[in-house]
Amino acid sequence: MPTVIHILEFCPFAHNFIGKWAKGSRFPPATTERIRFMKYLDIEFDYINKPSLEPEFIPFGVWADAYLAAADRPFEVAVERDNGNISVFSSFLREESYEAANYRYMERFIKFLLWSVGGWKITICGCEETAAKLQDAYREGGSREFDVHFADDVFERGLLVEITDKEHFPKANEHPRPVGGHLNGCRIGFDAGGSDRKVSAVIDGTSVYSEEVEWFPKLSEDLSYQYNGIVEAFKTAASKMPRVDAIGISSAGTFVGNSPMVCSLFIKIPRSQREEVKTIYDRAAKEIGDVPVVVANDGDVTALAGAMSLGSGSVMGIAMGTSEAAGYVDAQGRILGWYNELAFAPVDLNEDATVDEWSTDRGVGCKYFSQDAVIKLAPRAGIELDESLSLAQKLKEVQKLAEAGHEGAREIFVNIGVYLAHTLSLYARIYDLKYLLVLGRVASGIGGDLLIEECNRILKEEYPELYDRIKVMLPDEKARRVGQSIAAASLPEA
Repeated sequence: MPTVIHILEFCPFAHNFIGKWAKGSRFPPATTERIRFMKYLDIEFDYINKPSLEPEFIPFGVWADAYLAAADRPFEVAVERDNGNISVFSSFLREESYEAANYRYMERFIKFLLWSVGGWKITICGCEETAAKLQDAYREGGSREFDVHFADDVFERGLLVEITDKEHFPKANEHPRPVGGHLNGCRIGFDAGGSDRKVSAVIDGTSVYSEEVEWFPKLSEDLSYQYNGIVEAFKTAASKMPRVDAIGISSAGTFVGNSPMVCSLFIKIPRSQREEVKTIYDRAAKEIGDVPVVVANDGDVTALAGAMSLGSGSVMGIAMGTSEAAGYVDAQGRILGWYNELAFAPVDLNEDATVDEWSTDRGVGCKYFSQDAVIKLAPRAGIELDESLSLAQKLKEVQKLAEAGHEGAREIFVNIGVYLAHTLSLYARIYDLKYLLVLGRVASGIGGDLLIEECNRILKEEYPELYDRIKVMLPDEKARRVGQSIAAASLPEA
């Protein structure tokens, strides 16, 4: 067996708030012995803990460590988003004889940046021959056409990939936005979900009224359905207070300012009504009065709720439900203005990994940290699910089996914990993390306990520096008391 070498080196993914990064009896039994080296695109790599139900899993972060160990040709990437905000990252490629590995690394690296940071313009300096191939992929009609269209929807301009020299390479221009934690006065907090909407009336940080109403915005082609539902919730909360000083809104979607640019809640609304969709929350708030309004992605508000309950920043929240939803607040409790759409960020380099139906890409987060992951692994765990059941019902069936002690069902959640540990080593390259809160229906019950336990076990064994630095946890009772709608109420200053 080859000698194992542990590498500690500067993280080429990281920008200014990260320094160094360390690499470091079940069904069927998970090995705690070093596995034989694997090879992908002529790069040998190894890791200790493989998912027992998907041993062909190639963690991007693990493979990247091995690839970068002999990479010495530098390149830089600038990602520009709205209002001239620019994030800059640096990394390396190997010598030109590793052509396939070089392209795979650069393309997955930039794909990861596109869905974590997000932007409409990618500028690359260095390694021009590989960058040119990537330029061809990220264009109308290219292999990454979905990413191009998404950027166009968010920023209303096509995704542009440019190659430049050092003299013309842009400088970083970051403007994190302080939000949340404002609890003074009479506030409305609204949480717009895909199957229910929640609203709270909050006076000086105390909820005096909360309600949860079932609704189905994803099915409506009539925008008045969503608009009237939002206004009704606002008016209900307003009626419970002597006045309204501010309105904070947590919503699924990708936002520029308060405008939902891509949002599943309005997925069936005709494109001809796009301008009405973009102003829906501001218009609804006007029905209450001329008060400060702040809209934030629900993932970021989840992270904010965690930060408020923990009394600490550097918090990421990941909700494992219909898809993977993520959010982040930095050490100062600020939102970075990033996409945080980790559902489409690469996790697994296996070229036969499950295809995401929407983005048409393989090995992305939504297939590892959602109900899709549970359903994908069920046959491998010896579980046959009735095809007539909905995805949510299939998840519940597996959860019932796990609660009853079914060994295969429990191993599914253990495997998700394996995915999470190896992927967290990737997320920690660009997010400064102290806490990771895992939420969502996949993490409820015994399944959540199993995946958290396994994730922490692997971090301790394979990524000890991350284990010492990051606490991976389910939300405690204090975090649940803060709640999404109450955290949303704290968004605006008043």
